[in-house]
Amino acid sequence: MSLLTKLPIMIEECEKACREIEAGNFAITEKIGNGENLLVHSDNLTLMKYLLEQKAMGQKINLIYIDPPFYSKANYGTERKLSSEKIGKVPSIKQKAYHDVWEEGMESYLRMLTERFFLMKELLAEDGCLWVHLDWHSVHYVKVILDEIFGEKNFINEVIWNYKSGGVSKNYFARKHDTLLFYAKSSNYYFKAQQEKSYNRDLKPYRFKGVAEFKDEVGWYTMVNMKDVWQINMVGRTSAERTGYATQKPEQLIERILESCTREGDLCADFFCGSGTLPATADRMGRRWIACDLGALAAVNTQKRMVESTKQGYTFLRESKKKEWKGNLKVKTDLRALDDSDKMKLAVTLTGYEIESILDIPVEKKQLPVIKEILSKDSLQLLDYWSIDFEYNGITYSPQLSFCKGSDSISLGCEWNTTAKGTIAIRCIDIFGNNSFQIIPIGGKDE
Repeated sequence: MSLLTKLPIMIEECEKACREIEAGNFAITEKIGNGENLLVHSDNLTLMKYLLEQKAMGQKINLIYIDPPFYSKANYGTERKLSSEKIGKVPSIKQKAYHDVWEEGMESYLRMLTERFFLMKELLAEDGCLWVHLDWHSVHYVKVILDEIFGEKNFINEVIWNYKSGGVSKNYFARKHDTLLFYAKSSNYYFKAQQEKSYNRDLKPYRFKGVAEFKDEVGWYTMVNMKDVWQINMVGRTSAERTGYATQKPEQLIERILESCTREGDLCADFFCGSGTLPATADRMGRRWIACDLGALAAVNTQKRMVESTKQGYTFLRESKKKEWKGNLKVKTDLRALDDSDKMKLAVTLTGYEIESILDIPVEKKQLPVIKEILSKDSLQLLDYWSIDFEYNGITYSPQLSFCKGSDSISLGCEWNTTAKGTIAIRCIDIFGNNSFQIIPIGGKDE
């Protein structure tokens, strides 16, 4: 039976299957500020069920954008370069980010997406929209599935994102575009047309009556409603927004979608958030957001990106059944009285880091000797992020300070003025996505 013949049966089976999925149980890992936004390290199926059944969020999300795996039959990773004065030259460490290899073929890939489309439809508000970001591998099949789930009449646009980056071939035209499928939940969807420059023929003025014309360094143009082919550059190697995540999308692309389909204060979601471009852009534009990814590297990339840029704040959730704490951070604390003050100064210094099992690290085996050497001689070089709550209440971890690894270094200590002894908590994430959480009673004692 051909795949086209199987599609109707597959869609029906997926609709039944998604009803049987159990909602996940989630615990707060970290709370940054007071915002209601959510960053979640989880399977998006169990999260969406949780949002529907336990948070009553059916028909509450105004826009969902997803950038799922493309069925590219490739594995994606990131490369980290570490520097260490104690070791000398350290070889680059190549990490596995996520797999886009589907051993059971296209049908298993489409089933994965179809189950999620049904839940996304339930979460979308009546005036909401869905944007699905794909490329040539599977977009033709996915459009047929979305036509069935959302209705052909609710298909709004096929937007082509054209870019310069990528490879070339002697055997076919260079593949330089992705496809974004834009669907509405209903005919009452919100949309605000954007405008762009349309250059006149020969770049000369038309001088038509009632038509406003403008001139820039290129020539004369008019402003027209934006077309469905977008020329936007990929994130460059030297771009300030670059995170190093393999399939990162540019903020300009997401900004255009948010400007067109949301208003300030609307709720947006990305259930394959990868490098965190949607939450970063939504936060900056005053939209509320939910971001989720199953991958540990995606979660840490988004955490680092958001903790440094968020204006609204957010809560980091993880599924309770997941064992998160796979690292052990060694910490030294020193509490001293301040002269002529009722306050004390607490100094916190990171002294070492251990990983529960290096066999779980997402790298090739040939790189394990390098990692073992780093762990034995300069283990703190593996830290990617750490934060500290100086007033930990034993329930919610709400750090006052956070530190992210820059190009080659990360701060390994901090100070804080306090009025009394108590309990602090420290969370760290290493470059592989492993976590450590330490609860420390303070009083000048080494931990």
